[in-house]
Amino acid sequence: MKIHRAGLPVILKALAILLVINAIVYFFGQVGLALYISLTASGLVLLFVLRFFRCPNRKLPPITDSTVLCPADGTIVAIEEIDEQNIVMGKRIQVSIFMSVWNVHINWIPVSGTIKQVIHFDGNFTRAITPKSSDLNEHTAVVVNRAKGEPVMVKQVAGAVARRILTYVKEDDQCAAGDEMGFIRFGSRVDVLLPLDYDVKVALGQKVVGRKTIIAEQK
Repeated sequence: MKIHRAGLPVILKALAILLVINAIVYFFGQVGLALYISLTASGLVLLFVLRFFRCPNRKLPPITDSTVLCPADGTIVAIEEIDEQNIVMGKRIQVSIFMSVWNVHINWIPVSGTIKQVIHFDGNFTRAITPKSSDLNEHTAVVVNRAKGEPVMVKQVAGAVARRILTYVKEDDQCAAGDEMGFIRFGSRVDVLLPLDYDVKVALGQKVVGRKTIIAEQK
């Protein structure tokens, strides 16, 4: 298990803050119960931060050009037909994945193709589990042109805690399903907008694994 590059600045800041707190307890308190509590709490905080930024090594499942891989770990909170009029302009099937703070927060490209657009939108920081967060919250939209059929769009959506969306792909990049797309720091949401001729393979409430679960197939 490796630590993701997105976590290095946060881990260093956490270490510095925890060192200062424990130094204060040591020099201005007594070496006893207070210090033991401080050290224990600091250790738990550091373990949480390290766990959050873990970078698992996952092998791709057997896939074809029609496969749509899950772009994130989490829970399926929405499967619905929407009318998207900002970017891809038309009716789409939206599959939404909510990521809690306990999930891996790396995001992966769900389909192979060419990156057509990468657009960042400023916005609010409401709870990412709510449907309105997809449009109202800060988010980044990545549109992938496929060899056959209409484009697939992925949205990285910030949540109530998340304050940083990292997107590593750029326009005109060639990408393959399972390539790393980005990272969202702390609780958040990822939406996949599919053309209507796709067969969704997941269900509401299902736990999914990024880069492993197949969420749809092109008919």
